[in-house]
Amino acid sequence: MEFSALLTSVGINIGICVVLFSLYSILRKQPSNITVYFGRKIATKKLKHCETFCLDRFVPSPSWIVKAWETSEEEILALDGLDAVVFLRIIVFSIRVFSIAATICMFLVLPVNYYGQEMTHKMIPSESFDIFCIENVKKNSKWLCVHCIALYIICCSACVLLYFEYSSISRLRLIHITGSQKNPSHFTVLVQSIPWSPEETYSETIRKFFSNYHASSYLSHQMIYRSGTVQKLLSDAEKMYNTMKENSVEMRCQKLKGGCFCAGSTNSFTILPSVNDSVKKELYGNMELVAGEKECSAAFVFFKTRYAALMASSVLQSANPMSWATSLAPEPCDVYWSNLSIPYRQLWIRKIGTLIAATGFMIMFLLPVTVVQSMTQLEKLQQTFPFLRGLLKKKYMSELVTGYLPSVVLILFMYLAPPTMMTLSSLEGPISRSGRKRSACLKVVYFTIWNVFFVNVFAGSAIGTLSAFSSVKDIPAQFGKAVPAQAGFFVTYVLSSGWASLSCEVMQLFSLTWNFFRRWIFRIKIEPFYEPLAFPYHTEVPRILLFGFLGFTCSILAPLITPFVLFYFFLAYLVYKNQILNVYISKYESGGQFWPIAHNTTIFAMVVAQIIALGVFGVKESPVASGFTIPLIVGTLLFHGYCRQRFRPIFRDPAAEVLIEMDRKDEECGRMEEMYQQLRTAYCQFTLLAKRNTSTSGCSSGHDSESNVTELESARPGNPQQVIELWNAPSCHLSEPVLITK
Repeated sequence: MEFSALLTSVGINIGICVVLFSLYSILRKQPSNITVYFGRKIATKKLKHCETFCLDRFVPSPSWIVKAWETSEEEILALDGLDAVVFLRIIVFSIRVFSIAATICMFLVLPVNYYGQEMTHKMIPSESFDIFCIENVKKNSKWLCVHCIALYIICCSACVLLYFEYSSISRLRLIHITGSQKNPSHFTVLVQSIPWSPEETYSETIRKFFSNYHASSYLSHQMIYRSGTVQKLLSDAEKMYNTMKENSVEMRCQKLKGGCFCAGSTNSFTILPSVNDSVKKELYGNMELVAGEKECSAAFVFFKTRYAALMASSVLQSANPMSWATSLAPEPCDVYWSNLSIPYRQLWIRKIGTLIAATGFMIMFLLPVTVVQSMTQLEKLQQTFPFLRGLLKKKYMSELVTGYLPSVVLILFMYLAPPTMMTLSSLEGPISRSGRKRSACLKVVYFTIWNVFFVNVFAGSAIGTLSAFSSVKDIPAQFGKAVPAQAGFFVTYVLSSGWASLSCEVMQLFSLTWNFFRRWIFRIKIEPFYEPLAFPYHTEVPRILLFGFLGFTCSILAPLITPFVLFYFFLAYLVYKNQILNVYISKYESGGQFWPIAHNTTIFAMVVAQIIALGVFGVKESPVASGFTIPLIVGTLLFHGYCRQRFRPIFRDPAAEVLIEMDRKDEECGRMEEMYQQLRTAYCQFTLLAKRNTSTSGCSSGHDSESNVTELESARPGNPQQVIELWNAPSCHLSEPVLITK
């Protein structure tokens, strides 16, 4: 690939970013798009907009960038929880690492690569991209030690930063646990695979078992029912009621001095005060009787102390490990109810099945990747499609096909991965929504790294197929030959998939398109009940980690990739913080469980980069550089082992001393009885039933329905109202649409 093809890709992507970001700064000011770009503010404050005309609404402005930059981590923690902070910490860590990598590679490694051969250089746009890569360095060159030193600096800096980040996030997780004083999941254990007895119900069996073996700590239990269809009907009924309620009052605006205020209401229809309760009683009055006939072999068991619940979840309850399986319960809003009725003995079969399905999907994806790689090589493309020879002889077409289109085609195919992996993760049988999202995140990480990096290397180089690896000792040499040959593609992929994907993320193209069709094509005047979006960690975390992986593996091979990766992370920091502040909302919390995934992926990226460097140094016949790379690999693996021993257990189970101190503090303050009352109304499958009769049904409201977000947000500890403070709009000169309280 010529360097001019890379410049073509850079120009196209910069143009796309400028156009989309400018368009976003205009569209976000339009009152008709408020549900697209301010979903969080609508959900947390129940806000409506006023249709006022302002000239400033049609002028691009960087105010959203300034607001995102000025928002502190403490505000993000109070507003959206620990998961959002961890996600931004991953980006900040990447910015720090690649700031060091870009400085070292651009000022130290790039000149060595460029002058690696004794040759007459052309004008830079006419140069081959290989001139800027390690392939241009002569064999047995003493300058290869520069690459080894750069690799040491980058990896050692990454390890130091990883250690401090892991330590800091571990402290935040402990604060998250101790700050959740009234979290019912600390007292609750999920029991699965309860033995069936023809003489008594599951409820009686579980009461006898825990009264016998946990008599001093057992409090009560809540059975789980096989009623997924009924539960879905209840959820749909509640959404319908909320939609009617949202549209029962129409806002009337008066324009005063460029501003607007809402006054009065016009009753398009009136909701009778008694309709809600009467409908519930009529439809769901006998729900207890229906559910009682469908008990499944699982239940939530409540204990008197947090420590007792931890011990009960950790120890083996029965001589048969397949009976009385226990685990700490997820938070009520995090429970994935449809999977709780799955027989415990099926879970291992489901995991094997999803593993096979995910592997099959990855193998099927070899076809589009092979097509993409054929587009990067003009000779093969002309042989396959002879009718394109005349078209590909034109310089601008060859630059477009080799420098831009391959990345775009691969990106389009990659959009199939997240929904597929989320479906497989749901079938796997997780008991929590956050667990399902973490499982999908891991699958997408494996999928993207395998297909974007390894398969592209195999398909477009001398390796060809996996059978080329005749032995383990040949792997570094094979990678040393293959990866540098594909460095140009990875640089263009960062441009096309990275920069452009952030522009599409901030634009919310799907929601914007649907909003346009709903308002202006279908002419639907009634506003639907708006259910805010949860942050798509299973798609965005793998994307961030993939670009970090490409940055590590190609930093010393193709130094030009580092400034592009660094700019991507700077842009990602602003875009995702803006989305967290305005669009997405936290519906459940995993307590920072995405950081171990990021840590492991980063270590894997460094080890792969070191193995590739070892192979390259071997191909270039530099025994000194190769010899110094081996201790770096060993040191990185030892560092990873230390971090697993030092920090990973904190993310598995809460510490006993922490829970005991919390129990003692609650007993001294007399809060235990209050906690016991809350436990009896903590977990419920039937949302509307709980709202109808909370005091007697033993259920709480809104835990399975993800639309009841306002209560969850206000219930989160350490959630000050000033963090969600909205801007004042005294005049027309605004950067956002005018928002007012109903």
